[in-house]
Amino acid sequence: MNRLARWAILWLAIALFRLCHSGILWPEETLPMAAAVQMLHGRQLYRDVWFDKPPLAPAICLLWGAEPGWPLRLAGSLYVLAACVLAGRLARSLWGEREEKIAAALLAFYLTFWLPAAVIPLASDLLMLAPHAAAIWLAIERRAFAAGIAAGLAFQCNPKGLFVLAACTIFHPRGVPLLLAGFSVPSALVALWLAAEGALGDYYREVWQLGATYARDTFLKAPLRVGLARTASWAGFHAALILGALAFWRREPGRLALRLALWAALGLAGVALGLRFFPRYYFLLLLPLVVAAARGLTLIPRPYLALVAAALLVPTVRFGPRYVLLAADLVAGGPHLWRDVALDADSREAARRIRASAKAGETLFVWGYRPELYVYTRMPAASRFLESQPLTGVFADRHLFDTHVSDAALAERSRREVIQSRPDWIVDGLSAIQPALRMDAYPELRRWLEPYRPEAATRLARIYRRAEGPRP
Repeated sequence: MNRLARWAILWLAIALFRLCHSGILWPEETLPMAAAVQMLHGRQLYRDVWFDKPPLAPAICLLWGAEPGWPLRLAGSLYVLAACVLAGRLARSLWGEREEKIAAALLAFYLTFWLPAAVIPLASDLLMLAPHAAAIWLAIERRAFAAGIAAGLAFQCNPKGLFVLAACTIFHPRGVPLLLAGFSVPSALVALWLAAEGALGDYYREVWQLGATYARDTFLKAPLRVGLARTASWAGFHAALILGALAFWRREPGRLALRLALWAALGLAGVALGLRFFPRYYFLLLLPLVVAAARGLTLIPRPYLALVAAALLVPTVRFGPRYVLLAADLVAGGPHLWRDVALDADSREAARRIRASAKAGETLFVWGYRPELYVYTRMPAASRFLESQPLTGVFADRHLFDTHVSDAALAERSRREVIQSRPDWIVDGLSAIQPALRMDAYPELRRWLEPYRPEAATRLARIYRRAEGPRP
């Protein structure tokens, strides 16, 4: 079978699995998609749309019109294929064609059979994966400037792209000046674009100032204990990678083994940054282990390969049946009766009710972390805030169970700004879940809410419409 046919078969498998999720938007992809919808309405990112990540995530969504459903999942499958190709080329540069095939297959497998909320969303952490693989491959090939550009693209997906740059220096230490020069190119272009649009200051405040606050304010009470437990769980489901990587480090010690170990250590440090240990953070560790395992699996004696097969069977059995159920729901045209997607289903129902009555050009404001409502309604936002984190000062990683305010000054400024807007529709997607963060708990919002009347409700959302009459 020729190479093109192998890649085509791999892509078809990736696409079929991802299309099973075409009826779902996962939380990590909702804000980039919502920001892209607003960009399609002519809004400038950061200046007119509050967004707390670098710009590539919403910018990429523009390629398919920020449409949910099959366009999003098809784009995700193509992206994962690109990451697999690049990981394979990396392994091929180090060893050969056999390791290329194994690395690509392993990456495709673990980007399918793991927690769907981590591996399915085409969002900031996953978007960093392809340029990460490209950067290391180019560094190994001694193409320092190009490797720096790839690391810079990773940085424009996620601030943890700095770890990618650091990893490049491990593989090509003599190329550091050119690595830094290449790395600066995407950042300089983004800075020039934002400066020309008058959004550079907003970008700094939203991505870097707020990002620093987020990183140093974990919600975990015992982060190291939780981190060890989550890392052990991740390692258990990725045991085939662990076995393969250990075989490589044991059987082929030397300079290359040391460099791959240092790369993995950098990835683990990136996972630990911010002391949250969310599943999607482990993409930084996934790639070095895939590459090391691609070599290690060729060194394991044949009788022990059954152990590797058993390790691969665990995530397949754990996460495979869900794809069957999702596919059956899609074929039957019924809803997904799955607790993990209850909030998304509720947002779809709320959007359906709004669309049934909304007029062209009417605007929307959403309270809570429900930015998917902008994606499903396609409505312009009434303010630059697409969710309530900057309005309450309570990060979305805790606001369903805690009310700890991380930045009270930001929240107060944001609320003063939002009351200058006059949305036609308001969806309160938080109060039914966390009453302590209801809108009328904030004095400056009470008078602002007076013209609004209940229009409809879902199980987890309350929909309000501005009363007819002249606007003040």
